[in-house]
Amino acid sequence: MSDPSDEEGSISVEQRGHLLLIGLNRPAKYNGYTPTMAKQLRNAFTKLDESEDLFAGVLFGHGDHFTAGLDLPKWTGRMEDGGSTDGGAKSRVDPMALGRGCRKPIVTAVHGITFTFGIEIALAGDIVIAADNCRFSQLEPRRGIHATGGATIRFVQRGGWGNAMYHLLTSDEFDAQEAYRIGFVQEIVPAGTQLDRAIEIAELIAAQAPLAVQATKASSRRFVEEGFEAAVRELGPTQKRLLKSEDAAEGVQSFIDRRTAVFKGR
Repeated sequence: MSDPSDEEGSISVEQRGHLLLIGLNRPAKYNGYTPTMAKQLRNAFTKLDESEDLFAGVLFGHGDHFTAGLDLPKWTGRMEDGGSTDGGAKSRVDPMALGRGCRKPIVTAVHGITFTFGIEIALAGDIVIAADNCRFSQLEPRRGIHATGGATIRFVQRGGWGNAMYHLLTSDEFDAQEAYRIGFVQEIVPAGTQLDRAIEIAELIAAQAPLAVQATKASSRRFVEEGFEAAVRELGPTQKRLLKSEDAAEGVQSFIDRRTAVFKGR
């Protein structure tokens, strides 16, 4: 008899200091993504976004693979109705960052099979660490559908038009080196060390001033979504708000005292 948890899967959530570790947890099915997992993932991202003591998130997959992508039979009905695969509840954070995005940085560790949804959720975050055994593929056209989790947008943003069309239209499989070449991943590490490295980077981020980190991410996202003028227009007002924070005062005082700053996110 199969484990009932294998049928729908789950999302593991662990707070480690100022980090939230979020895991795709259906290893017997290569972490095939289900509607149940989508709802739980949205809740986890909302927790990260709204909790004042959480400064950064780490997304990873349990078992031997990051994810084989959507468990299509469980999603077909929603797709036929024109629905999304983001887990619903528009008031909560959309892990795919196509709706309400997470204000906190997300570092994603990928390994083994990282197909379709796996690439999209990784690119929806901020930094990707890839194991050297990664296998990537955005193969929706091979199934008679097209990517709806952001791939058609972010492949172009990250890799440029030619690289995007090469991989999107051929549904080919590519490795970590190719993902690195086109800017999808920022580091390649030996398989088995990707999560540790992702946590290490997230801890470096969490040691910075949280409000300043969030403002930095917001400014860059504003440029991508709204353009140059909109991003420039907010630089001054945002800096003015940051300078009134306790963290800004701590940053200056730590410089005077020649010590490491201790930021509190306020």
